[in-house]
Amino acid sequence: MNCLETKNDEEKRVRLYHTGKEEIREPDIRRGRINADFGQGFYLSPDRDFSYRWAGADAVLNEYELDESGLSIRRFDRDEEWFRYILRNRRAEDPLSADEVTGPIANDTIFETLGIITSGFLQPADALKLLMVGPEYIQAAVKTEKAASRLKWIRSYRITGMDPAGRKAEQEAYDASFARILQEIVGK
Repeated sequence: MNCLETKNDEEKRVRLYHTGKEEIREPDIRRGRINADFGQGFYLSPDRDFSYRWAGADAVLNEYELDESGLSIRRFDRDEEWFRYILRNRRAEDPLSADEVTGPIANDTIFETLGIITSGFLQPADALKLLMVGPEYIQAAVKTEKAASRLKWIRSYRITGMDPAGRKAEQEAYDASFARILQEIVGK
């Protein structure tokens, strides 16, 4: 369900994780690119396993708690509205006013997918089919100082024991599915 909600009724705390090269006790909302999935903000994920598994070597997993009470929050599902919002942000046209935006991460080929749209080779509906490929991982972007002030650093972990074979297998499965769907689109 795509909605804009404000958490006023009761205090709601959620755990979020950010992976990077260093411990980040005081997140900076200007750290994220303006043209990222959800526009400029500090990006995290509620999925600890995802954050851990897709980190690079010698990374640090930072754990936070976010008090969402009183925040305006936009939640997206992986659907057409999400796609249109990401497309606007990738063009640095972030029109949405919210303290936090949460929803699926666009696949790693988003730039190529959107490039195909720009070239006229691919229609937006077909691009959405490509963006639906693969597992759905969730991200949260803390976009305002108000939300950042409610993001409390808990601890950090040094990441060790990564599973490169598992990452490679997931990437290969994704690549094969993406190629199959693209072939179906082109073969129309």
